[in-house]
Amino acid sequence: MTIKEVCKKYDITQDTLRYYERVGVIPEVSRTKGGIRDYTEQDIKWVENAVCMRSAGVPVEMLIEYVKLFQEGDSTITARRDLLMDARAEVQKNLDKYQATMDRLNYKISRYEEAVKTGVLTWDAENIKKD
Repeated sequence: MTIKEVCKKYDITQDTLRYYERVGVIPEVSRTKGGIRDYTEQDIKWVENAVCMRSAGVPVEMLIEYVKLFQEGDSTITARRDLLMDARAEVQKNLDKYQATMDRLNYKISRYEEAVKTGVLTWDAENIKKD
């Protein structure tokens, strides 16, 4: 698969994909005899992992470390697991933050929906979030 095809499939730029390879977020990509990147199924799996993890907010440095550990082999299984557990904890923090935001939005919307019906905007005493 060409770099253009991979970028289209994952909705990322060629610059981003080249950067991921250059810094080690994905391992070095296979190339044709002419030096053109030729993404194999294995390369695609790494790209998919990188795109997924980055969209969840996992830091580039953590992904680089994971790839390095993976390339070192099975002696790093525990370290890789620990790294993934750290990434999961960070993603969970983000999910909790988004859930709190969603709860706030839902509350506000419910108050405005009630105001549309009654003509009066009111707030619960414990949830005074006027704005």
